[in-house]
Amino acid sequence: MRSPTGAAHRPVRDFQPRGETVPRLQCLGTNSGYSVKTLHTVVALVGISLAGGAAWWYQRKGPGPQGVEGAAASASAAPNASAARAAGGPGAPGGPVPVEVGKVEVISIADDAQGVGSLRSRQGVTLRPEVSGRISRLGFVDGQRVKRGQLLVQLDDTLQQAQLQQAEASASIARTNLQRNRELLAANFVSQSMVDQTAAALQVAEAQVALAKAQVSRMRIEAPFDGVVGIRVVNVGDYVKDGADLVNVEDISSVLLDFRLAERYVARLKTGQPVEAQLDAMPGRTFKGHVDAFDSVLDANGRSLLVRARLANPGGELRSGMFARTRIVFATRNNATVVPEEALVPLAGKQYLVKVVDGPKGKQSQRLEARIGMRLPGKVEILEGLSAGDQVVTAGQARLMREPLPLRIVDLNNPSRGAGSPGRAASGPARAASAGASAGASVVRPTAL
Repeated sequence: MRSPTGAAHRPVRDFQPRGETVPRLQCLGTNSGYSVKTLHTVVALVGISLAGGAAWWYQRKGPGPQGVEGAAASASAAPNASAARAAGGPGAPGGPVPVEVGKVEVISIADDAQGVGSLRSRQGVTLRPEVSGRISRLGFVDGQRVKRGQLLVQLDDTLQQAQLQQAEASASIARTNLQRNRELLAANFVSQSMVDQTAAALQVAEAQVALAKAQVSRMRIEAPFDGVVGIRVVNVGDYVKDGADLVNVEDISSVLLDFRLAERYVARLKTGQPVEAQLDAMPGRTFKGHVDAFDSVLDANGRSLLVRARLANPGGELRSGMFARTRIVFATRNNATVVPEEALVPLAGKQYLVKVVDGPKGKQSQRLEARIGMRLPGKVEILEGLSAGDQVVTAGQARLMREPLPLRIVDLNNPSRGAGSPGRAASGPARAASAGASAGASVVRPTAL
């Protein structure tokens, strides 16, 4: 095929990628005006797209995320921020620091130590017979209070009583013989040796009487002291062997409390020091007593010392074997200055606190090194530098460790008095800046063509 000018040309095949529509160029000759117009349109579209992309990139990487209107907003907000800083507002570098405070208290505290132990009776014994026999009588009921010498258990003593009567009869005969021989000796009818023999026979007879009485007394089991008997395990008619358990007797007019203390308290331990005990069996009640004695040797395994205290028990409520939590008081201080535990700030191996003092423009901070005394639950004793009624910072003191700064006391119970808690002081401006940045970035966007 030839063109009007006589030049030969070859037709171009149509090329259409999948999913796209491209204007077809029918020929490359001088009569292809329609194809050149289409090409110009494509180039214009590509140029506009590149210009829009450049504008979008400039907004993201350019002077700031605010764009044109964001920059205007920042410029209008700058005088307000400058005025706030000049006024010393909370957001200003020299403005007051929001803090929470606590009061200094003067209370009475006790220098004490705590431990756990068990109660035991002042005196306690399990009664057992010395000889075998059959029970003929019981002189008590379960849980009864008894007196010293009161008969508790009587074994059958018929045989022992007969032996006692026989021994007493023999002793009576020996006594009569001795008296007769002494009278005969005075009349020179018998010799002195005969009198001596009858005197010896009397001594033997009297010894037999004493032995028989002892055997009779062993058949009686009596209370060795005043106390309370437990629950019996025998009944009348039972045959018991020597050494068998019959009943317990406990003297609980006062009880003993045995507990252990760590060896670091040994040097401060003395008899007579006050002791308090709380029992799991009687919650909410405190029983008072004093140190009665302590062991002379420490336990090598636990490095602790056995201490025995005595508690009054007039009502008989305390029983042997009860578990007790003990507190022994070494000394008491009536004017101890304490602060909340959260007021302390550890720094470089020391403890500090921030005191609230009056400054030229209001409240300001004053850092103090804390000399710590005793620790209580939630409170710490401060040995110097504070007085009753002073205020110390309990939250927000991390910003006050270098130099005195003005303070703004935040009352969390009354939010209207403050602009937020100390830990959230910077959250408001941060959110405002974030909102401004978002607003500025949304003003100018590339226009879709």
